[in-house]
Amino acid sequence: MKVRPPHILRQQLKGLVDQARLNERKLRRFQDLELRMISATSLFDLLDAVIYPGNARFKWDRVTLLLLDSEYEIRRVLEEEGFELSEHPALVFETDLSDIDSLFPPPLSPMLEPYREGKHHRLFDGPNKSPNSVILLPLLRRQKLIGSLNIGSFSADRFVRGMSTDFLEHFAAVVAICLENAANVERLKRQGLTDTLTGVNNRRFFDQRLTEEIAAARRDQLPLACLMLDIDFFKTINDNHGHQTGDRALMEVAALIRTQLRGSDVLARYGGEEFATLLPDTDETSALEVAERIRENIAKSSFTYPGNTTFNVTVSIGVAVFDPANELKTDPACAEQLVGRADEGLYKCKAAGRNRVISAGIIGQSVGSAEPTQEQHPRQINE
Repeated sequence: MKVRPPHILRQQLKGLVDQARLNERKLRRFQDLELRMISATSLFDLLDAVIYPGNARFKWDRVTLLLLDSEYEIRRVLEEEGFELSEHPALVFETDLSDIDSLFPPPLSPMLEPYREGKHHRLFDGPNKSPNSVILLPLLRRQKLIGSLNIGSFSADRFVRGMSTDFLEHFAAVVAICLENAANVERLKRQGLTDTLTGVNNRRFFDQRLTEEIAAARRDQLPLACLMLDIDFFKTINDNHGHQTGDRALMEVAALIRTQLRGSDVLARYGGEEFATLLPDTDETSALEVAERIRENIAKSSFTYPGNTTFNVTVSIGVAVFDPANELKTDPACAEQLVGRADEGLYKCKAAGRNRVISAGIIGQSVGSAEPTQEQHPRQINE
């Protein structure tokens, strides 16, 4: 047997030691990132850790995350937390599993390949430069794809077939587990703070946020508007079309209201056929404009249910505004007065014929808003 010279053995040993040290440093980087993900206190924080891991430290030029979100559940949670999706092109959503399946032919394993515009453009879209080589890591839970973690390099030789992906595969498994856990936590939170019929927030959530928004408005010296909305003649809908149709009407009205709100606004089912919204940084004029858009959008919508029955639904909306510059009461007192004043506006709508918007003014000031004219708010169709 041929014996290798000592200097060759020393070189080989040094190479092995250097590789071991490199792997140790790499493992430590991944462990630090995994601890950051595991300790994330919200879905927002978790996604922030995944798509912004510190590219200089990992020497990754592009990182994106593709998630399956067929029910718009994850996006809704993020929007309610004030997460502006348009500002984070590294976060990509798909509603159809087949769009993700096409990236990973069986077996479901990492894909290391040159960047191809037709296949990879949607994964690395945005203003940043396209990579030259990519690694796509499938995110699996119970052998089902829930997304893809995508890493790109400007170097064409960085990610090539045959490279070891042990660290990355382990990392992708941790990402998938953390995502599932975070999503489950959000579901549990929403079950306790969400109206199960309409999918919007419930009264308990609204009461919590009301106090928080009053405090934030006072801190930032910005107005906070409250809208109280009630479906007109809702009992007639139930009596004429059945309670299931009434439930469907509640669901559709909630969806129509939501289309007119910002991600930072709060929408809740306040009780029965009544909804409440909070509009941060919104003065009386702007609040009236939002309320009118909501009223008009619902009034012009047709509701069709079994038997091809078509009918219309209208809402009455009371408006009130908290202006911290004019109010010195405690936050709880202001919160109670804000909702009470919006309710006053709602009752005036009912007394004036429904299907209209009336402002009860700014709390701390006298009520002086004029009622809308008949031309501005035509009578409801189902009256």
